[in-house]
Amino acid sequence: MGDAEFTELFARAGCRGWLCVQEVDGHGEVACGADEPVAAASVFKVVVALEVYRQASAGGLDPAERIRVRPPELTPGPTGLSVFADEAELSVRDLVTMMLTISDNAATDVLIDRVGLDRVRATLAELQMPRTVIPGALRDELDAIGRDAGFGSWAGLERAAPGLTGDEEQRVQQLMIASGPLDARRGIRTTARETARLLRLIWRDEAGPAAACAPVRQAMARQVTRQRLATGFGRQGVQVAAKSGTLLGLIRNEAGVITMPGGRRYAAAVFTRADRQWIREHEINRAIGAAAALAVGRLDSCGQAR
Repeated sequence: MGDAEFTELFARAGCRGWLCVQEVDGHGEVACGADEPVAAASVFKVVVALEVYRQASAGGLDPAERIRVRPPELTPGPTGLSVFADEAELSVRDLVTMMLTISDNAATDVLIDRVGLDRVRATLAELQMPRTVIPGALRDELDAIGRDAGFGSWAGLERAAPGLTGDEEQRVQQLMIASGPLDARRGIRTTARETARLLRLIWRDEAGPAAACAPVRQAMARQVTRQRLATGFGRQGVQVAAKSGTLLGLIRNEAGVITMPGGRRYAAAVFTRADRQWIREHEINRAIGAAAALAVGRLDSCGQAR
């Protein structure tokens, strides 16, 4: 099973794709473009959660600590706190749950502010993930899209959007697609291999103390999104714990761990970029699951033969 088979699978769905699947408890790997930089989208939130619980296990913060959030100050997003109308108070661990289960952007930036982006970067360096780069918080990424589109900020873009004509809207969409956060060389980025390795370390309790890794695994198992990796594993008894990432109808990713009925575990990271914005979403989602299933099937058969 070479790169060509994966390349063709993704192309049929209308996208480019990058993949790395690793045995959690062995050394087998299947990869396609695994060391090329890719836009991480919300998949990077896994390392934010890990940093929260690493600090908690070291006594640097209390997961039960309460944080009050105010809607006008929150990072925009389609779910969670971003769409709240009133102030709310949540614990740190509940913010992590919101971030990993429904990909809450506002909760993510609250947590980044709490633990410090410099500490998140230090953890990436400690885990030997030099190609996973987080230039700023999500609010910074969104404002960069707004600036690149000519509106000064994300808020300015949102205010102007309803009044755009057809031609103006198309021009703005093209500027957004070319913006820094969607560029795998400038925005929040990673590689499929580094992401798969991160998950492998978390599932082996090697990304930090066991007390830090376990709650990350538990929250990922509760993710609401089930239409990507999970679509490739419909058989009874297969468990999928994952984190998805989506950006502007162009980037669709998912990384997670698949546990087979016999107990074999596989860390899978699949990243895609659509050929055209906002089209063939369901086909691309299914391709993510199909590509992971192909890779896991190969590794699983090799494992059974050993």
